[in-house]
Amino acid sequence: MRTTVGIIGAGPAGLLLARLLHNAGIDSVVLESRDRAYVEHRQRAGILEQGTVDVLRAAGAGERMDREGLPHDGIELRYDRKRHRVDFPALTGGRSVMVYAQTEVCKDLIALQLKEGGPLLFEAEALAVEGADTGTPSVRFRHEGREDVLECRYVVGCDGFWGVARKAIPAELSRVFERTYPFGWLGILADVPPSHDELVYARHDRGFALLSMRSPSVSRLYLQVPADTDAESWGDDEIWDELERRFETADDWRLERGPITQKSVTPMRSYVHEPMRYGSLFLAGDAAHIVPPTGAKGLNLAVGDVVTFARALSHEKETGSAELLDAYSQTCLRRVWQAERFSYDMTTMLHPAPDATPFDHRLQLARLERIAASRAAEADLAEGYTGFPLD
Repeated sequence: MRTTVGIIGAGPAGLLLARLLHNAGIDSVVLESRDRAYVEHRQRAGILEQGTVDVLRAAGAGERMDREGLPHDGIELRYDRKRHRVDFPALTGGRSVMVYAQTEVCKDLIALQLKEGGPLLFEAEALAVEGADTGTPSVRFRHEGREDVLECRYVVGCDGFWGVARKAIPAELSRVFERTYPFGWLGILADVPPSHDELVYARHDRGFALLSMRSPSVSRLYLQVPADTDAESWGDDEIWDELERRFETADDWRLERGPITQKSVTPMRSYVHEPMRYGSLFLAGDAAHIVPPTGAKGLNLAVGDVVTFARALSHEKETGSAELLDAYSQTCLRRVWQAERFSYDMTTMLHPAPDATPFDHRLQLARLERIAASRAAEADLAEGYTGFPLD
């Protein structure tokens, strides 16, 4: 099998890249180790930055998002029983975000790829990237019980942290930067309408809490817990009681309870691999970088990567110049490190560390008071949350 771009992984990054290349007249093949049902139902991120929304619309994948997604013009910060709303459009020149689950993005892109795009092979396990340092790389993979080889001009690894793509980069050329946090998020899905019409980020001495949503009838909520927590060790009533404590306000706001349908614990870590390119191999998304979920950056960073690659390859096709492809790693990493910085700032401002002192608690409150009192500080948060430029 032969193609111009071999894409490993049919998450939102790989699927969107295939769509962008198709629209640019560049052929590709997508290899996904899981089956279609798994890809379309794995729970992941749910906040789309303005730039991601714009890209999906321009790619022809925004119709259902615009019909069923939930546009959000701000978030609410809670601390010391106070409430402060951050108005995104007023602070960013009109930018906002969209609540639309990654599972739904994948469903939309899969449907488009199967209808109009190139080959999308499910249950096709990539075994190795070979010849990455040459102009004729290939992906060795297993599909329908037999091994095959996908010959490419370029390979893009959208196969996550545990995938094979990054392993093709020699260790002596790699630099890794990482941080692991001593806490995680206990996340729940609940069959109850959200108790607020926008996301609520709550800082409390007992730990962070987040009120989010998946639809007008399904709530998504999170609690900061120790990193080694077993989700099933928390009873349903215990979770709701703790959420009520951490979301407490000085007014009459109330948290609505409902049946909990899913529990899980998300680890909190930061990771960056440099470079993001080696020869004809390009890394995108979690294969190259991970951010804690506080700033809602993971999916959106992956979109930035594949947009950068698609633009660079289109530029080469149109002009014959590889200038933008050569700058891929540097271009992406500028945005990646700004997202890492933003996510770190959000995480350390809202999550009390296990060994936090009274001094640390007061610093967190001072940072939140600064945002509430300073338009410049508030605008910095709003600009970071709604997304850094994709160009």
